[in-house]
Amino acid sequence: MYTYSLQKHELKFKVPAKTSRNTFTTRTIFLITLKDIKKGKQGIGEASPLSLLSLDDVPNYQLILKKKLDEFCQVGSLDHLSLAAYPSIRFGIETALLNMSADSEGVIFNTDFTARKKAIPVNGLVWMNDSPTMYKEAIEKIQAGFNVIKIKVGALDFDEECRLLEKIRKQFSAFKITLRVDANGAFDSEDALEKLNELKRFELHSIEQPIAAGQWDWMQKFCAESPVDIALDEELIGVNVFEQADKMIKHIKPSYLILKPNLVGGLSISDQWITFAHKHHVGWWATSALESNVGLNAIAQWVSTYQNPLHQGLGTGSLFSNNFSSRLKMEQGHMRYV
Repeated sequence: MYTYSLQKHELKFKVPAKTSRNTFTTRTIFLITLKDIKKGKQGIGEASPLSLLSLDDVPNYQLILKKKLDEFCQVGSLDHLSLAAYPSIRFGIETALLNMSADSEGVIFNTDFTARKKAIPVNGLVWMNDSPTMYKEAIEKIQAGFNVIKIKVGALDFDEECRLLEKIRKQFSAFKITLRVDANGAFDSEDALEKLNELKRFELHSIEQPIAAGQWDWMQKFCAESPVDIALDEELIGVNVFEQADKMIKHIKPSYLILKPNLVGGLSISDQWITFAHKHHVGWWATSALESNVGLNAIAQWVSTYQNPLHQGLGTGSLFSNNFSSRLKMEQGHMRYV
């Protein structure tokens, strides 16, 4: 029913991208080209596990990917594959199938976004660096038209990070610029609440994953007591959405969920997360996981099927010097389909 080909590609960062876990200079991805033998149609998807974060960041990934693609070509259905432990492979096959259904202009989902009538608001991302460089980058993002700025914290001295936020806030009030911060689980559970209380004065929109994932009781405490709204990010990775999501959201009671389709198992799995988020009146937005423009295009089009007014985390395509051509364009803090 299906055949496939696989292409390994190494994306190169224009500038090293640093998080509290590691620093990226390159990003290995796999492009999956699926062909429907009967219909003669083909589609391209992206499988790209993220180093030190993806559930399927394993040494023999390429061999497993080939094996799962062989299985898929035999059974012809994602539902008949065991892919719980390989979310990026599921995302890759799913996006290839969706791309196969696209029209001649590459439109997968017919929305106001793909009809070029509406843009998606996006936050400007400031990567970890020394404080002066981060400040400079934040100002550049604001000057480029971003009115929501997301700053990664947790790598520098906390007092220094506070001084950085204070410096930005002195120039731009919360009425003009919305600030989000992302700790990537870097805070210690014993003093995280103290830090969250300190962050209150910067009038932050939210903080992503203040402590490491898997500490549900601690996270519940922080969500209940923190003066800053908390968003779950890494907390979703490896969680079975059908068996655990409802229980986790009900227990922790976060303000937001951050959905990375590549890390949670694809767009349809992300749809399930959104269903539970809505059930418990929890907000959400989607964030790319440093995919190439192939994966980013699928995520952006999918996001546009929802009437979500929150700024999305989709501005990563410009990070690479050798990305693929794309119909996505960043303009004044908004992503457009051109």
